[in-house]
Amino acid sequence: MYRFLLTRQWVCFTLFALLLIPVMIKLGFWQFHRHENRVAQNELIARSLAARPVPVTELTSPGHTVPRSDYWRTVTATGTYDSAHEVVVRRRTSTDEQVGVHVLTPLVLRDGRVVMVNRGWVPAADDQRAYPAVPPAPKGEVTVTGRLKADETTGASGIKDLKGLPPRQVMLINSAQQAALQHRTVLGGYVELTAPVPPDNSPEPIAEPDHDSIGPHMAYAVQWWLFTAGVPAGWVVMVRRERRDREAAAAAGAGASADPAGPSDPEDPAEPAEAGTASA
Repeated sequence: MYRFLLTRQWVCFTLFALLLIPVMIKLGFWQFHRHENRVAQNELIARSLAARPVPVTELTSPGHTVPRSDYWRTVTATGTYDSAHEVVVRRRTSTDEQVGVHVLTPLVLRDGRVVMVNRGWVPAADDQRAYPAVPPAPKGEVTVTGRLKADETTGASGIKDLKGLPPRQVMLINSAQQAALQHRTVLGGYVELTAPVPPDNSPEPIAEPDHDSIGPHMAYAVQWWLFTAGVPAGWVVMVRRERRDREAAAAAGAGASADPAGPSDPEDPAEPAEAGTASA
């Protein structure tokens, strides 16, 4: 009845279906873990933004790697901007997805150490190798508030090798790179400026990180698991259909073989006439 399952075609099809099941289960858990990571990140961002502001020197120091638990913590710093060592970070987007640069300005603290402050976004110059028009940083001593961020250490490069880049332009925000360029002590990580609110002619402030949406990962996980359940169900449906088709074909073949070789002549042969004697 089901001997067709031993044919090469059906053996290959069954093995392929068996292979799909663990693969799709794994893909479902991969999306589920991405959902969990997104939820955990949203909670971390919310806690960090809600935490009371602390001096930046309480959370970082020269050469310090900002841990994930301190990402987006609100920090304060008091010092004087050093516009002479200001740089721009290339290929950054604004809130409306326009490509420009971020303005990275050193803030010299009272003890002489430096913390890098990302003052916000400005449009890039028409000539990509030219330094863009950057609104000047405030003069004199200022107290700034912002979100603590970790050094950027991934990407197309640009951490230690600035070869080919125009003067005062970098690809990533990295305190070790800035310490080497300025020949000064720079605190690990950097600060995204949130206050004081800049005037209209200042760089566009960086938007608060999204911590409300959770993305489609949970829906994708459920979809993969539904696909997993559909594989054996689909296999059973196709087996039954194959069996039905084969039985129908066999029945048709048996009916054809039961018919006579040819149709009978509808006309009976004429009976021979009785012989009669004729008398002359």
